[in-house]
Amino acid sequence: MAEPDEARRFYARLMAAHAQSADPRIEEVFASVPREAFLGPGPWTVFAGKGRFETPSADPGYIYQNVLVVLDADKGINNGEPMLHAMWLGKVAPKPGETVTHIGAGTGYYTALLAKLVEPGGSVTAFELEAGLAARAKANLGQYDNVEVVHGDAVANALPPSDVIYVNAGVVAPPAAWLKALKPGGRMIFPWRPSETVGLAVLITRLENGFACRPFMGSWFIPCVGASVAGVAARTPTRERAVRTRSIWLTAAKAPDRTATAVFGDIWFSSRAIRGDSRR
Repeated sequence: MAEPDEARRFYARLMAAHAQSADPRIEEVFASVPREAFLGPGPWTVFAGKGRFETPSADPGYIYQNVLVVLDADKGINNGEPMLHAMWLGKVAPKPGETVTHIGAGTGYYTALLAKLVEPGGSVTAFELEAGLAARAKANLGQYDNVEVVHGDAVANALPPSDVIYVNAGVVAPPAAWLKALKPGGRMIFPWRPSETVGLAVLITRLENGFACRPFMGSWFIPCVGASVAGVAARTPTRERAVRTRSIWLTAAKAPDRTATAVFGDIWFSSRAIRGDSRR
């Protein structure tokens, strides 16, 4: 295997290429944050295809690839696929000085990348519901002065006002409180799981006149407790309708109309683009 620093530098270059971002800091943060520091002692169990297997040794070079590393096999919790996160970081584009809320922090690896990307002057509040993972995240992120780890439920608890909300658990719809927590110009990226057959990564941007919404790739995460079950009155979309979504609305502010692609209580999705959304 390559030396750990060499393997990490090459891995960082690959992740930056997948991010498709002009921000050179994405490569820098993947190169500077040691993934093994967030995984516990090796050898590690990695997940590929439909099976799991152990790395041949505790050589970190084995985990500087696009592999899922198992954190809790019984609960299906992994340290997510780096290529996917690189693409998400490129889309959500955290900037120095911004405030980030990370929902589903796990043991903190991607929290650390977010924390680096908002330096100087920015901060990250990281929510993790599983007590054991939250404790590990607090220990792993102890040297990051701009990170607060919260062992708690991000659905039941209020989120701080945020420039970026980075969600790593599948939801049928983002809670209305999450949308309201976005600052003007704020972005939320999350795994949209409105049904068992639809799984999409979605980027929301808070514009002056509403919330632009853009599905951009397939995505499957473990369910978010408290936000992963549709109510009996919900209108769930087919995948075809889901990918046509271009905005998201609070029902209290605007009733669902004929453009609705999905309706979930106080949130609904629409195929109508918002004026001023340059990605239309």
